[in-house]
Amino acid sequence: MSRQDLSITAKLINGGMAGLVGVTCVFPIDLAKTRLQNQQGTGPYRGMTDCLVKTARAEGFLGMYRGAAVNLTLVTPEKAIKLAANDFLRQLLMGDGTQRNLKMEMLAGCGAGMCQVVITCPMEMLKIQLQDAGRLAAGAPGSAPSPPTRPSATHIARELLRTQGLAGLYKGLGATLLRDIPFSIIYFPLFANLNGLGVSEPAGKASFAHSFLSGCVAGCVAAITVTPLDVLKTRIQTLKKGLGEDSYSGLADCTSSGCGRGRPPS
Repeated sequence: MSRQDLSITAKLINGGMAGLVGVTCVFPIDLAKTRLQNQQGTGPYRGMTDCLVKTARAEGFLGMYRGAAVNLTLVTPEKAIKLAANDFLRQLLMGDGTQRNLKMEMLAGCGAGMCQVVITCPMEMLKIQLQDAGRLAAGAPGSAPSPPTRPSATHIARELLRTQGLAGLYKGLGATLLRDIPFSIIYFPLFANLNGLGVSEPAGKASFAHSFLSGCVAGCVAAITVTPLDVLKTRIQTLKKGLGEDSYSGLADCTSSGCGRGRPPS
């Protein structure tokens, strides 16, 4: 195995492990985000904290991890594809990478965002159905009655494949691309440039603390920028709606008629 292959393998492993740790730590917040984004008009949740408290009371601690198994299963290939694609494209476009080129860095991020949706779109599709089931069961005004049992991700995937084919798992692909491409375009170049500010001459790399802070800042900026697009994606991919809640035929319909009337995420 060549040195370059070993480097790529290490990055894939690191990316997969980072994804697993990230899902475990922040999944309850992601669940609250999904429920708040789907909430239209007057709903059961007043904000993130209220959503987490009510979820824990009604569904227990494990209820806040509803749908986490899907992410834990697919986050490793998702992160591996994203990091490998970005690394490959950076080397292809920038050579040894000693000279900063923002345009090429953004182009590499764009390519990484396009590649990852192969896994991201079906993963998000399944995760959202499981996360949002508790919101419908929470008794929101005009919501549909909760089902007696909550289907598993495997059951949902089989039903989508049976009724809609592979396209069912990739519903909202356009919205996913619209979210993930700008995110990667912002995140990867911003992280690389912020992290580069902390590189010391003796070590040849930035300290862990500096890299961690750079990742936090880059992630926050990218996430805030694409939040409106994430709301569109979540609402388009949600299959079951409460009574009185809007359904959408596509991205344009959700943007123009649906999300304008819904309650913005808290």
